[in-house]
Amino acid sequence: MPAARNIAFLASDSATSHDAKARLEAQYGTFAPDEADVIVALGGDGFMLQTLHGTQHLDTPVYGMNRGTVGFLMNAYNEDGLVDRLEAAEETAINPLHMTATTVGGEVVEMLAINEVSLLRAGPQAAKLRIYVDGRLRMAELVCDGALVCTPAGSTAYNYSAHGPILPIDADVLAVTAVAAFRPRRWRGALLPNTALVRLEVCDPDKRPVMADADSRSVANVRSVEIRSEPEIVHRILFDPGHGLEERLLREQFV
Repeated sequence: MPAARNIAFLASDSATSHDAKARLEAQYGTFAPDEADVIVALGGDGFMLQTLHGTQHLDTPVYGMNRGTVGFLMNAYNEDGLVDRLEAAEETAINPLHMTATTVGGEVVEMLAINEVSLLRAGPQAAKLRIYVDGRLRMAELVCDGALVCTPAGSTAYNYSAHGPILPIDADVLAVTAVAAFRPRRWRGALLPNTALVRLEVCDPDKRPVMADADSRSVANVRSVEIRSEPEIVHRILFDPGHGLEERLLREQFV
């Protein structure tokens, strides 16, 4: 990326992140995000997602340095030579998902998700879902603990824990993955073009309540959720050379 003259440092709530922010600002200066050439996020993956959502109105790349426990979207923490690292960094551009959730009470809630949108049972009984793709019914009944739709960038997160596939970062596809599917018992999910509109409907939401989640922001008692890629919004993420998302996704498949 071009020379980073102005750097904005943002820190998670942890003391470790705040201490790092104070030392870095003393060394490199203090700028607001809307004045910066680059934003440096100090924390873990959760804080990186929070930073990307919070700065999506700015056309400013974000470089994460790991001060948390998980750091798939983060670079190694090092206070020295930061300007040189930023200038040498490789940029990855990703698009979020757009979720439109309708609750049992008729409320419509819209959110964006960089990793995944998931539906999860909110009671003792399994959820029963119907799956539509581009208006066509593809599965009349999925009995499960939940289901999710993820982007390539999010494919190593909850999706991977639910035995979903890891997607190449430049793949124009979305993954639909079941969480603890009971019936069809062997259904392993589906790969869809990223232009697809996925609609998940909750069967009997009063008896089998379901919540929707977009990057850890939840909506209770949903009746249906529509999910699509949002190409109009682009998140710019910076990585040290040789440690970008493409390499990390490949490396995860050979662990």
